[in-house]
Amino acid sequence: MNNLGDSSAQSFFSEIAVNLVAIVILYWGKCGPSACSTRYLVATAVADLLTIVFAVILRRVGYYYFPGTFLDITPVCSVIAVPGEAATDCSVWFTVTFTFDRFVAICCQKWKIKYCAGKTAAVVLTTTGVLLCFINMPYLFIYHPLKVVDNIPWDCVRKPGTYTDPGWVGYDRLSTVLTPSLPFVLILLFNALTVRHILVTSRVRKGLRGQSKAENRSDPEMESRRRSVILLLTISGSFIILWSVSVAQLLYNTIAGLDQNTYNDSEYIFQHTGDMLMILSCCTNTFILGVTQSKFRQQFISAAKYPLTSIIQLINKQNT
Repeated sequence: MNNLGDSSAQSFFSEIAVNLVAIVILYWGKCGPSACSTRYLVATAVADLLTIVFAVILRRVGYYYFPGTFLDITPVCSVIAVPGEAATDCSVWFTVTFTFDRFVAICCQKWKIKYCAGKTAAVVLTTTGVLLCFINMPYLFIYHPLKVVDNIPWDCVRKPGTYTDPGWVGYDRLSTVLTPSLPFVLILLFNALTVRHILVTSRVRKGLRGQSKAENRSDPEMESRRRSVILLLTISGSFIILWSVSVAQLLYNTIAGLDQNTYNDSEYIFQHTGDMLMILSCCTNTFILGVTQSKFRQQFISAAKYPLTSIIQLINKQNT
């Protein structure tokens, strides 16, 4: 068990290191389709990183593999729950804002200059982050201790009343609508409109340029849009696939009228499978950027080689 815990912790710490490198490369290298979209990608990477730290390492890895530490004290795990939930929500909604940014940039030329700007992105991201942190503050009060040892409350167990109290029931429904139900619908909608616009525009541009099947002249504008759409669809498509189990579970629970107190074994497994895939969605964006963006790949490789090249240069200087 200890070996398994050590390997799990090491893998997550490696993921943190990779995300930190990705954030630095995105911030300084400007590897996104535009400076504005780069801000959305940086914000999403930061939210993913915080999700790994709070929702995975401090809550799950710490609880299962390192029990009995100060992280299991009730006030501590209640405090950790807030940034964990907020970071997950931010990761989801920053993906929505990035999708909407690309939708405006590609489909709404009249709004592009005003909306697709660095200041606008900063306002949108800051407002979204602050609101989501505020919405998740009730997690401070949703848990009570499982046991009390020497006047110290241990473990975080959800209070039974939160499953039946109208206020908490309403809060749960609001939370499920905000994440992931509404983002799921919005991402599908914006992607569908963006793809439809590109297909129509592509036909028109080909007609205006007099292209035929025998001709193969490049169109820089369409090539730029193609790269942007590949990144957009890959990130949002990954989100849709990895969150689909959680969305299906929410729909099933709503239709069947279930809550966590009434889960059987298969429903419990289904829930945790959705949680696992949900967390995995916060670890895929760096890989997606590496696959779809050549500039990001180049700078990532350069960053990986930098320590080795620095050592070689230092050795060469000492030898000379």
